[in-house]
Amino acid sequence: MGFGLLREKDSKVNGRFRSAAPKGSKPDSSHRSRQFRWPDPARFEKPIRTLSGLEFMRAFLTGELPSPPFMELLGIRIVSVEPASVAFEFEPAEFMYSPLGNVHGGIVTVLLDTAMGCSFHTTLPAGVGYTTLELKINFVKSVTASSGTLRAEGHVVHSGSRVATTGARLVDRDGRMYAHASSTLMILRPDAK
Repeated sequence: MGFGLLREKDSKVNGRFRSAAPKGSKPDSSHRSRQFRWPDPARFEKPIRTLSGLEFMRAFLTGELPSPPFMELLGIRIVSVEPASVAFEFEPAEFMYSPLGNVHGGIVTVLLDTAMGCSFHTTLPAGVGYTTLELKINFVKSVTASSGTLRAEGHVVHSGSRVATTGARLVDRDGRMYAHASSTLMILRPDAK
């Protein structure tokens, strides 16, 4: 028996699930492991201040800049950069699963938030940043490892002087939608007080 939570009816103790692993035991051979490498995040400090948003995002696409650590962790690849539009792809994998047997919604949210934020970033001049104020995700189809390659397509809906709105959708190679999202972003100008 492996570590985790028992789901059997008799596994509840005082209304809570109990660990399936006896005290002092070791995980069984069904456990998997994963390793990854990531670049030093300090590598992005100068380019994010000196390149326009479009130049910065295209540097990821061309490989001039390495993928940020979270993208390495999740296997997210940037595949398209245009003004006000960016797309990423990833392969859903078992290590992303929740106990429900599908990719955790937080992973899907990271992907869609990234597509929306980066699409807006392409519209900004050098040195101007942004942050997410509001994020809404609609999950319409369960994501599993058998879903195949999924693509998050982000786009700018509106860009004002202080606030912008963006949208994104997560689709498979046949165009089937798995989720869609919207966000509100606040523009962070270095001279703003």
